[in-house]
Formats: sequence, C-alpha cells, structure tokens
Amino acid sequence: MNTYEIIEKKKEGQKLSAEEIKYIVDGYTNGNIPDYQVSALLMAICLKGMDVDETFNLTNSMIESGNTIDLSKIEGKKVDKHSTGGVGDTTTLVLGPLVASCGIPFAKMSGRGLGHTGGTLDKLESIPGLSIDLDIDKFIENTNKIKIAICGQTTDVTPADKKLYALRDTTATVNDVSLISSSIMSKKIAVGADCLVLDVKVGSGAFMKTVEDAVELSEMMVNLGEKAGKNTQAVITNMNQPLGRAVGNSLEVIEAINTLRGEGPEDLYELSMELAEKLLLVSGHSKTEGEARAILEEKIASGEAFNKLKELVQLQGGDVSYIEDVSKFELSPKFELVSEVDGYVKGIDALGIGEASKNLGAGRETKESELDLGAGILLNKKIGDKVSKGELLATLYTKKENAEEIKAEVLKAFEFSNQEVGADKLILKVIKHEQ
Repeated sequence: MNTYEIIEKKKEGQKLSAEEIKYIVDGYTNGNIPDYQVSALLMAICLKGMDVDETFNLTNSMIESGNTIDLSKIEGKKVDKHSTGGVGDTTTLVLGPLVASCGIPFAKMSGRGLGHTGGTLDKLESIPGLSIDLDIDKFIENTNKIKIAICGQTTDVTPADKKLYALRDTTATVNDVSLISSSIMSKKIAVGADCLVLDVKVGSGAFMKTVEDAVELSEMMVNLGEKAGKNTQAVITNMNQPLGRAVGNSLEVIEAINTLRGEGPEDLYELSMELAEKLLLVSGHSKTEGEARAILEEKIASGEAFNKLKELVQLQGGDVSYIEDVSKFELSPKFELVSEVDGYVKGIDALGIGEASKNLGAGRETKESELDLGAGILLNKKIGDKVSKGELLATLYTKKENAEEIKAEVLKAFEFSNQEVGADKLILKVIKHEQ
C-alpha cells in the first residue's frame, strides 16, 4: 500500500477502504509514516469529507491502536455519558449518583480540565482524601458494589487519537465532523460501556457554534455508537451561558451536592434529569420518558441519589463530612462584582466566564498547571434576570493579586437590555438512531 496514493485518492474525493485507513493509522502510530504526509491527508479529509463507513473504520483503527477495557465483569448494562465540554458543566456528579441509585451501573472514566472547560476528576479531587486512581479490578469491584465508580483512564487507550489530535491541533484540521466524531467515539467505545448518552454543547462556550453543526456531529456520533453495538443517543444543549451558577472545582461540587438534595439551580437540575432519563431509556430500565422521569424525581425526593454520592465518596477514600456539610469546603478569598446599570441580563458569554475562571486559578493553561480548587465564579444573575444598579452580579474567588482586572473580564461577559428578556431554551434537540 502507498501513502502518497491514499492522499491522492482522498484529495480527489474518493472513498478510502478500511484497509487503507488502518494502514495510515497504524503507520503513523508506530512512526513509519511522517507527520507531513498525515497532515496532507487530514487536510484532504477536511476539504473532501468522509462518509459514515470511512469514519467508523477510522474510529475502529484508532481503537485497535491501543488497549481496550473489558468491563464484562460488571453486572448489568453499563451506561456512560459524555459531554463535548462546556462551562459550569457539573452534570456527571449529579446524574451519576442519580442513575446508580436506580440500580444501573454508571462506570465512568473521566478526564481533567484544560483551558476554559472543567474536568470531573479535578472537581472530585476537591473532596479531601478522594482518590480517582483506581486500577481496573478496583473500578469493576466498586461498580458492582454500589453501581458507580469514577476514575481516570488506567491504560493506554487509543494512542493513535492522542497523536492525531496533537497533529490536528497544529495544522488547522481540528474542525471536521468525521475527525471530531472518531476522536470522541474511539475513546468511549474503547472503555467498554454498553449504552451511551452524548451531551453535545452548542453556543459561545462550546466547540460547536451553531445548532446545524451540532446536529451533524451528533448524528455522526450516534451512528458510530450504533454501528459499534452501543445503544446511543445525543442531546443537543445550549452553552450560550454557563450551566448552573457555579464555575470552579469546589464551587461546582457544592452545587452538585445541592442539586442532589433538590436545592440546585433549575438548569443544572433539568439537564441532569434529561440526561439521566435518556440513560434509563437506552439501558432498557424504563420504557417511556414519563416513567423514567417519575423514577428519577423520586430518587431525588427520597434522598437515595444524595446518599449514593456519599457512598461513592466514601468508597473512593473521600471525607463524607464535606458532602454532609458543604461549608467545610475551603474557598479562596472572595471579591464581589456589582452591576453598573439597571435592566435585564440579555446575555452571558460562557467562554468569557470560563476564561475568567481559569485566570482566577480554577483552570489550567497547560496540563502541568497547578489548580486552585477553591477558585472560581458564582453567578448571582443569569439570562432573563432583572438587575438593579449596585446589585450583586457575581462573586469571584481567587488567591491571585489581579482580582480587580479579572472582575472587569467578568463584567464584560454580561450583556444588558432595557427590555425584559426571556430565558434561553436549554434542551435544543434529541438525536436518536434512525431504525
């Protein structure tokens, strides 16, 4: 097989075979094909596209480039949820315990935050003592015992994706539906869940900026999941403002705890319920959305979902007293931001809030950056809220000395109107596999 001919074939818009795709992926992973040739192929893919079959073959080749995780010893249908990344997105810490309290195994391998998006592992580590370093046997044992475990990846999964993504990042070839889909789905399929719900974010704080692009991405990922034998659905959700009111590690954990107690912000509660509802449906636990919603609401009302979070924390070595009393979380010094105008909140730039939170110390510039787990932003106003001059807009938490500069960044993220403004729609569309 010849790399040059494969590049030429895709440049002319022809379909690549499974063997050709595997040849490129294997050759690049083991160092036999140079960066410049793969860069050329990636650009040809961006310009000419790939169909579902090609994308599935690319996904499979990336899975086969490393180890896969065998979760067959976990009893029952294992479910997982993936978010394409947003600001204030704490749904895993709410829906995980919620779904597990229904007796459904929620076996999740999560990542850390980078840039303006937060990572579940960082949030969990704001609970003193909690370990996210579980080996695969412990991960399976914990899931069987309490129906939930959350950890970092414990094996070399999809090394081809890591290498290809680094190359895409430097060659302006990130933004392609097939390349994005195969990157996400290769990792999700490799880690062994049976059913998957995708939370595809769209808006200023998300990678996908338009609903049309989010639909295209969602349909491709759902098709890939189904072709891999995973019952998959996608929910397209609004990220034109942060989800919930908390942005930052300890702040978001506190908000998740309050939500499991039935006292969280309405949008975080609603999205967590929507995603959990879909997980009950794809796993076969519930037959209808109404049945699933009733079960989930009862789990919140009875305290079973909240107690499941306590079980998770305790089993992974965390101090449960922080879950019982959120005032124990140590937050950084606070600075209040007040409104300079009367009116209504018309918009909140989610990306701007995420970047400001990162600058406060809650996020990473690079993978080596050290986090301030007590840093972040607590929003007092969201889109549609009335605000008076001098009224509190947000509270910033930081140990940084440039807090006043960052307050200006946060204020710039708010847009105001003299006219009354309606709240943004949260759930934009649900994508299911066409039978």
